[in-house]
Formats: sequence, structure tokens, C-alpha cells
Amino acid sequence: MDKKKLQTPSQTIGPFFAYGLVPTQYGYDFDSWVDNDMAFDLKIQETIEITGIVYDGEENAINDAMVELWQDDGEHRLFGRYGTGTDKRNRFFFKTIKPKSVNGQAPFIHVILFMRGQLLHSYTRIYFSDEHKLNETDQVLNAIDYERRNTLIAEKIDGKYVFDIYMQGPKETVFFDL
Repeated sequence: MDKKKLQTPSQTIGPFFAYGLVPTQYGYDFDSWVDNDMAFDLKIQETIEITGIVYDGEENAINDAMVELWQDDGEHRLFGRYGTGTDKRNRFFFKTIKPKSVNGQAPFIHVILFMRGQLLHSYTRIYFSDEHKLNETDQVLNAIDYERRNTLIAEKIDGKYVFDIYMQGPKETVFFDL
């Protein structure tokens, strides 16, 4: 008898238990192994800040999404996690280092997004608006329709990178099927 192995069906994402995933963000008095300060133990003085808002299809800010950032620039492997809903505008914030170009790719950071109502988490990337030359030649970025590439590029505004994520609608962020 041939028994096929089938993938276990997905469940909706959440609920998230703040004390286990991001305790300091919600005022719990113990440290998590991960938070939004990705550069805390690096002896690097030049850090960057990334902030943004996760929007639903009607452009309302989502107050209970969880955003993870992963980056590897050949020297540093960094991971951070933070939720929305921590300030009145429901922004997420990360402090990290700007990734370097690896193998001719434009610098980027992986983003994984978890939120209510999703059966699977969403994957996207953050590229940087001040990396014009490398962005123009990046194979992944250039595989995306020109009109949609801007949804992956964080704009530098007042010294911070702003990267808003739109889950649906005309401004929908490009997500990758991994």
C-alpha cells in the first residue's frame, strides 16, 4: 500500500502571547531573546532606524501584526521581532545596521509578517532608496514589474528609513512565495 505524506493543513496565525514573543514591548519585566534592537551587542557606531505601519486593504493601520526582520551581510547575522500597536500610530520600529551588498545584490533585509486572519505568514524584502546603482542591477528587484518595485524600497526621511507595508489594495506590497 502506497502511503502518501501530505502536508499538515495551516491554521490561522495567532493569537500571539506577548510575554513570550516580545515581552519588553508590552511592559513585562523580563528580557526576550529577541526584540527590535538588532544591533545592541555590535561594536558598531553607525546604526539605522527602520519604521513603518502595516495597513489593511482599506488603508487602516493594523494594530496587532508582528514583524520579523532577518539580515545577513556576510559579516553579521541579525534577527529582530516587534509588534505593531505600540504607539498611537501603530508603527513598528527597528534599530539595526545597514546591510552590505553580497554577490552584487543590492543591500536588503528579509521581512516576515504575521497577523490575524492569515493562514501563512507573508514574506517581503526591504531595499533602500539611497542604493540607486545596486537597486538598478539587483536580479530579484528587477524581476518585479517596474511599477511595483517601489513597494519594496524604504525611503530615507529625516534620517530614518520608512517602510510601510500594504496587505491589499492598489498600494499592495510585493510579497514572495517561498
